[in-house]
Amino acid sequence: MPPRSYDPSKLQQLAEREAQTFSKHHPRSAQLAEEAKHYLYGGVPMHWMSDWSTPFPMFVQHARGAEFTDVDGLRYADFCLGDTGSMFGHSPEPVANVIAEYAAQGYTTMLPSEDAIAVGRELGQRFGLPYWQMATTATDANRWALRWARAVTGRKIIIVFDGCYHGTVDETMVRLQQGKTVHRKGLSGQALDLTQYMRVVEFNDLEALAHALKPNDVAAVLCEPAMTNIGMVLPDKNYHQALRRLTREQGTLLIIDETHTISTGFGGYTKAFGLEPDLFVLGKPIAGGLPCSVLGVSAEVAQRMQQLKAQQRTDPEQHAGHGHSGMGTTLSANMFTMRVMRANLEQVMTEAAYADMIPKAEYLAQGLRELISKHQLPWCITQIGARVEFQFSATAPRTGREAEAAFDDELEQCIHLYLLNRGMMITPFHNMMLACPATQTTDIDQLVTTLDAFVQELYQG
Repeated sequence: MPPRSYDPSKLQQLAEREAQTFSKHHPRSAQLAEEAKHYLYGGVPMHWMSDWSTPFPMFVQHARGAEFTDVDGLRYADFCLGDTGSMFGHSPEPVANVIAEYAAQGYTTMLPSEDAIAVGRELGQRFGLPYWQMATTATDANRWALRWARAVTGRKIIIVFDGCYHGTVDETMVRLQQGKTVHRKGLSGQALDLTQYMRVVEFNDLEALAHALKPNDVAAVLCEPAMTNIGMVLPDKNYHQALRRLTREQGTLLIIDETHTISTGFGGYTKAFGLEPDLFVLGKPIAGGLPCSVLGVSAEVAQRMQQLKAQQRTDPEQHAGHGHSGMGTTLSANMFTMRVMRANLEQVMTEAAYADMIPKAEYLAQGLRELISKHQLPWCITQIGARVEFQFSATAPRTGREAEAAFDDELEQCIHLYLLNRGMMITPFHNMMLACPATQTTDIDQLVTTLDAFVQELYQG
């Protein structure tokens, strides 16, 4: 059997070879990457688009279903799917049809449409919260959720978990270091001291959570049901029940962010495991790949929101007129997006879709487990519904710190590039894969076979 560790020089040789191979087969992307440097910072429209494993950005020509084609005419099986943004496939037909039909009927009017009612009704039935607001990104929705939580509780402190992911909300850009809340490394341009109103605890550490809640000054706990962006970290058995009990005992609101864990099933992790959030956030796939997110609130929180607004209207020092609550953007909840989100909820994000996707993800997870066993690798597999990840640790991590300790950036980057050069794309920055209704079993087999070939080259070749 191959050794459990690898030769770093061998990995470097593989990485250099794969970079040369990519450059050879992507002349058009190379040309566009050079041209883009004259107009786009870093040569890309979003700076992180240059952080992939490729020696230069790869430019996409078109995407459909579970695959895309780049500008050099090369086809890829897509297991990234926009890091959940296209979790049900690129350009799902019902969404594409609605876009084509209503593209000439207006976009933004600053007025509600009938579709908004249908969307709110569907969201309530699916996730269990009665009242909803729409935003443009999950970052926006999380920011508004925190503002509302502070407003209705009269408290300022927010608790998050070490290594959490909630978009680019300022408050969540904190980590736990030697028991203290500190700013995340590389946090550019941060002027305010985030640690003044934030507390960070380890996921799955109920003792630390209870201690952080004890001062009775916490407005909300903002929580992914399972951590997803530092490598997947699943909750311990009964962890969420204890989390809910502790927050209620201290009068603290619970915000559940399902932007990634919506892969769990039709009603997300919230419905599957009976979570009872006070506020609920979901973005990315909610409108079939178009920018949109939602914020749900319980009846009790909605009542407290109404009471707060009523108090402000009667207090001349608090009343600021219309539209100055610190929440809302002009393009949010536009009627075009509402129409698209309605079609996506009713015809794409269906129970039938999940019934198709999750078995495919289970098939992928099993194939990866067999690969790990075959080569006696100190890796593990984690899965949340249609989402699968392999991590460089022998056992599944329980905290963000453990998940981060399992990172091997050089190995990860080489694997991703090796897969890309053979027509397979997985999510950058970690080893996450998604299965959608259009995912083919043959592509899953090819992904596992290709990863197997990489392992053999690195450990045996």
